[in-house]
Amino acid sequence: MKAAVVVFPASNCDRDAAVALEQMTGEKPHMVWHGDSDLPDVDLVVLPGGFSYGDYLRCGAMASQSHVMRAVKAHADKGGAVLGICNGFQILTETGLLPGALMRNANLKFVCRPVALAVTETQSAYTRNYENGQRVVFPVAHGDGNYFADETTLDRLEDENRVVFRYADGENPNGSARNIAGILNERRNVLGLMPHPERVVDPLLGGTDGRALFESLIEALS
Repeated sequence: MKAAVVVFPASNCDRDAAVALEQMTGEKPHMVWHGDSDLPDVDLVVLPGGFSYGDYLRCGAMASQSHVMRAVKAHADKGGAVLGICNGFQILTETGLLPGALMRNANLKFVCRPVALAVTETQSAYTRNYENGQRVVFPVAHGDGNYFADETTLDRLEDENRVVFRYADGENPNGSARNIAGILNERRNVLGLMPHPERVVDPLLGGTDGRALFESLIEALS
């Protein structure tokens, strides 16, 4: 599986994503600057966490206008895999690649801690190596992770099995509608989630629950 990580000004999880990808695939991913117009020939594009453009205007709003996002959209339109983590999820909603929006956390505080999730959809390239209903723990680190969409959109996500991860009961750190932590697009090749799977692939960092996500991608895309 060939991968690329997009680097925006003030990204701070691009290295985390690159290290996780290299550990899982044995190959260093391409690091693509946000001002580039083209992507290398890759299977997976990762939009990492961080505070692109200092989170001015709305989180992800300015990054969504970066030159490289035209190429990312084209990659997704051709069926290529796109994974947006935390700020990357925010960018995906701002570009329209995913529905809804990420708002301020309900308690108006930045939250940074491990949270328990339930894997609610395993028929995707991102989750095939998990079991349906499996409980996993990923860390979160965000101030604007409160997923919002209108009821019609939420019902459609549910009906089409596009809600991939939910915060476990009592674990919702931000007030997200229906405990949603991660969703797929209609073609199921774009995933956005607020928790950080790339931070739990190495046991030295305290957990390995994120490994199955990358293993799933490697199997699907290699």
